[in-house]
Amino acid sequence: MKEIKKIACIGAGYVGGPTMSVIAQKNPHIQVTVVDLNQERIDDWNTTDLSQLPIYEPGLDDVVKEARGRNLFFSTDVEGAIDEADMIFISVNTPTKTYGKGKGQAADLKYIELCARQIAKVAKGDKIVVEKSTLPVRTAAALKSILDDTGNGVNFDILSNPEFLAEGTAVADLHHPDRVLIGGENEEAIQSLVQIYEAWVPRERILTTNLWSSELSKLVANAFLAQRVSSINAISELCEATGANVDEVSRAIGHDSRIGPKFLKASVGFGGSCFQKDILNLVYIARSYNLTAVADYWEQVIILNDHQKLRFAERIIQTMYNTVNGKKIAFLGWAFKKDTNDTRESAAIYVADHLLDEEAQLVVYDPKVTAEQIYRDLDYLKTRSSADNRRLVTVVNDPYEALIDAHAVAVLTEWDEFRKYDWMEIKQMMKKPSFVFDGRKLLDAKLLRQLNFEYYAIGE
Repeated sequence: MKEIKKIACIGAGYVGGPTMSVIAQKNPHIQVTVVDLNQERIDDWNTTDLSQLPIYEPGLDDVVKEARGRNLFFSTDVEGAIDEADMIFISVNTPTKTYGKGKGQAADLKYIELCARQIAKVAKGDKIVVEKSTLPVRTAAALKSILDDTGNGVNFDILSNPEFLAEGTAVADLHHPDRVLIGGENEEAIQSLVQIYEAWVPRERILTTNLWSSELSKLVANAFLAQRVSSINAISELCEATGANVDEVSRAIGHDSRIGPKFLKASVGFGGSCFQKDILNLVYIARSYNLTAVADYWEQVIILNDHQKLRFAERIIQTMYNTVNGKKIAFLGWAFKKDTNDTRESAAIYVADHLLDEEAQLVVYDPKVTAEQIYRDLDYLKTRSSADNRRLVTVVNDPYEALIDAHAVAVLTEWDEFRKYDWMEIKQMMKKPSFVFDGRKLLDAKLLRQLNFEYYAIGE
């Protein structure tokens, strides 16, 4: 088994940064260098103010504080890190393609290929290359082909080690994982990576498979979780039509040990970088093998999720007398979930976009998301001009400022602080009648109704 003394990770994003920080924390004898071409991002990782790390995750600042400068380093010297490393993690972005064949569904692997070509060019000795990015099944074969065709006599072993992190709990997930999955063909290379994780993960939780099973397992895990969300959201609409309560239905079925209670919380819909991207990737792979029924089945999970976001926006419009033109609507939350500043595919973006089509005046408060990011998210949709987005949307740093003279409040992220607000005071600040649309079923419905709010929650 090859002893690993130096690790390089290409990509300092949501996966690479936290994962390598914990690996360095738990393996102080291994030098871990995280590299990225984005100088600003690397500078942020090296900041002396640990509250300003580029990624907000509870507990991450403590991990970085312990390991950085000891055996954890952040650098833009990609080639230097590749040259020195015994093991190289590839943790770059694999977005959904926006062009060509597979547009809108397939994973764009151009950054993965660029990494492989750079590794092949720089490497002077044998390396273990670990896929950390979420990839389509059989990507390892393409990596192996690029690396082996360099003609410089270097041997590369490819491993698949997908991440199963939930944003907001990433550090806890890394410290106490349900499982670590390692796929590969070379047993010696597999054991080299097993040994790194064994520094803190019980051996029975480290699963080893072949490459293809590992690559596919990541997509399937996210597809199954997203499927549960879309399933309960479909039932939430049925509950609203029949007079049932989706929370009571969720509790009843969640007590069945075969089903369990997790991911049965009705909401305005799932977001984040993984669920939609991975399901679309799964759909594309199924279609590429002419598995039409399989592709249609999984695509329906996305269709239902999009429907839930649109339905929530339409509910706001219809309830407010079929017009929101010029009405001030306070958005509480913009991140796709609590305890993260990540906004990728956040439900708030699409609900806002629909209301802005109706010329609503939105005032947004999120405890961790910047105004620049909120405008960037809306501009990315290209639904209207950047000037119009800024005319119609105001971002504030004080939640109570958002609520002054608001016609309605829409809760889009389940931040715990929203529960603690003084809703009696808020009632005095808002226009009458005062509407609350709870997209996360977060607030105390009984209290709000006692205070004479017009309160609407999904699934009731």
